Amino acid sequence: MGALVFLLFCLSYILPSASALPLCTNSRAPFKLNSPLPFCHYNGTVCCTTNQDLRLQKQFGDMKISDPSCASHVKAILCAECDQFSAELFKIASLPQPIPVLCNSTVPVNSSHANGTKNGFCAKVWDTCQNINIFNSPFAPSLQRNAGVIANSTSSKLTDLWHSENDFCEAFGGSSRNGSVCFDGGSVSLNNIQVQIPPSGLCLERIWNGSYLNMVAHPDGSNRIFLSTQPGKIFLATLPKEGSRGTLNIDESNPFLDLTDEVHFDTEFGLVGLAFHPDFLSNGRFFVSFNCDKSHSVRCSGRCACNSEVGCDPSKLVSDKGVLPCQYQSVIAEFTVNSTTSTPSTATISNPSEVRRIFTMGLPFTSHHAGQILFGPADGYLYFMMGDGGNKGDPFNFAQNKKSLLGKIMRFDVDSISSAAQINDLGLWGNYSIPRDNPYSDGKEYAHEIWALGLRNPWRCSFDSQRPSYFFCGDVGEDTYEEVDLITKGGNYGWHVYEGNTLFTPLQSPGGNTAPGSINAIFPIMGYPHSALNASEGSASITGGSVYRSTTDPCMTGRYLYGDLYASALWAGTENPENSGNFSSTKIPFSCCQNSPMPCNSIAGSPLPSLGYLFSFGEDNRNDVYLLASSGVYRVVPPSRCNYTCSLENISATGNPSSSHSSSSAWRLKKLRKKWFFFFAFMIQLCFSL
Repeated sequence: MGALVFLLFCLSYILPSASALPLCTNSRAPFKLNSPLPFCHYNGTVCCTTNQDLRLQKQFGDMKISDPSCASHVKAILCAECDQFSAELFKIASLPQPIPVLCNSTVPVNSSHANGTKNGFCAKVWDTCQNINIFNSPFAPSLQRNAGVIANSTSSKLTDLWHSENDFCEAFGGSSRNGSVCFDGGSVSLNNIQVQIPPSGLCLERIWNGSYLNMVAHPDGSNRIFLSTQPGKIFLATLPKEGSRGTLNIDESNPFLDLTDEVHFDTEFGLVGLAFHPDFLSNGRFFVSFNCDKSHSVRCSGRCACNSEVGCDPSKLVSDKGVLPCQYQSVIAEFTVNSTTSTPSTATISNPSEVRRIFTMGLPFTSHHAGQILFGPADGYLYFMMGDGGNKGDPFNFAQNKKSLLGKIMRFDVDSISSAAQINDLGLWGNYSIPRDNPYSDGKEYAHEIWALGLRNPWRCSFDSQRPSYFFCGDVGEDTYEEVDLITKGGNYGWHVYEGNTLFTPLQSPGGNTAPGSINAIFPIMGYPHSALNASEGSASITGGSVYRSTTDPCMTGRYLYGDLYASALWAGTENPENSGNFSSTKIPFSCCQNSPMPCNSIAGSPLPSLGYLFSFGEDNRNDVYLLASSGVYRVVPPSRCNYTCSLENISATGNPSSSHSSSSAWRLKKLRKKWFFFFAFMIQLCFSL
């Protein structure tokens, strides 16, 4: 009995998914269908392929239900697996069950969250089917909260399985009053759409004139941050209080870590990623992603991403800009502050010696290698963004090749380092192990590291600090469209089959092409066509941003802020209704406040500020958002400082007194959530070891 209780405890924490909503029951993202499913008739965005539809048709036929009304209800219940919200439909109290949660009139249904009705679909099922024989009944008590178990093949009625309607609906019924959805016989719709007025403008203050590529909040929760330059230096800096007219406190003559001798720096090369271990305050570990030149460093010696395993011959690649294939490499290296201080939080410099090389891979061309690294807030694993390797149109189709790591988001376990034998056996690219729930961790024909695929050059990704299941990436387009993708487990984002949601035809494809019908491409949730930019705004290249969770600008709170590398243009993305995965975005004006600590450069002939090149976005421990540009470091400040109107802003003689308290509370909540996440992760590992 004790073991059973413990197992249920384990399951209750294993099942919540870390993928973006809406989700299917298999933790994958729903996809678009070109035509309705033949049996279930679902259309548009669905969770079932035609093969799954055939499986459901066979399962339904094997039930041999004689009554048409009962058969209609049971068919609808089976086909709910194809609903784009099926992951939520098939759970009660975070535990899965074999049928969707049936809307139950005994508990009021909140129609603002689910398409429920007060007459109670659960009661309808009972009334219609209670005395009808059903083979392989999905309503058996033994199946409740044990999804995936097949019932006994003998025929049974609901009255044979349950004492009463009340018992039946207590087991399988529910409502949306707790924010979940329930099934009322048809597809789920979220109808709490609200009129969303975009912000009137974004107000910035310039707090430094240095150019940085990465910003990471100090793990100790203070007002300190780490900044890194593309040539290879990392600095520890202290942020000034908003509105104080203070500038960034940084000593650029004393870097936290200097890797300039190791880093190859050029237009698309350099130190491109920085991430601190979730337990940095106790273990002092952090990780750096950069590019190296194997002609200058004996340690720059990874396998070439173009190899026989992926159907590519590096000897046949044409030299790119005078550079031999795989001369330049992408590296993730581990460092530590241990030995420089007794407490990691007090460290002002790092040990300059690498602890280990986590990952090394040769690059076939000189562009599209992204390189950002992030720790997942919900799982503690290291995510690594990698572009398609370069050259126009991804001619070798690396992004769609599941044996290649190019055009992918990878996911590593850097706490469990594989042995040399395991590395060789699995074909790993360095010192890490594969999380057992990676989508291709079991298949020998696919690269185990892959979390998502079909990306061209994911430039700047982020997790929503309040909803870590939302993982956003800006993916740079080719000729026509810049996109923002909501990344989910095993998701295929279409490149080079699609650019945005439009079919793409490469000029050459020695690596072959992928048929559009052979993939379930996930299209962008937002973005912008190149035609939307003025000619004066230059070329287009998206810079992914972050969900704004500060209260400093309350009219931006909850919106995804992103921009363009070249264009000095910003957009605010809004999800409506919430949790639907449906986003719209609006280009928003921005300006620099008159009392900015450092004056902002202006666009020639215009009072608007010139950011120069917009490299990245950053977020501090108060959830305030920063823009990292070639012209300096900018912070988003209250809109009133630029005379923008925001009805939600609480203006007083001292500015926005509620901002500091709210941000501090948000930070404490964030840290508390983080502790619970890693407690759950520990319990999951313990459960699997039983």
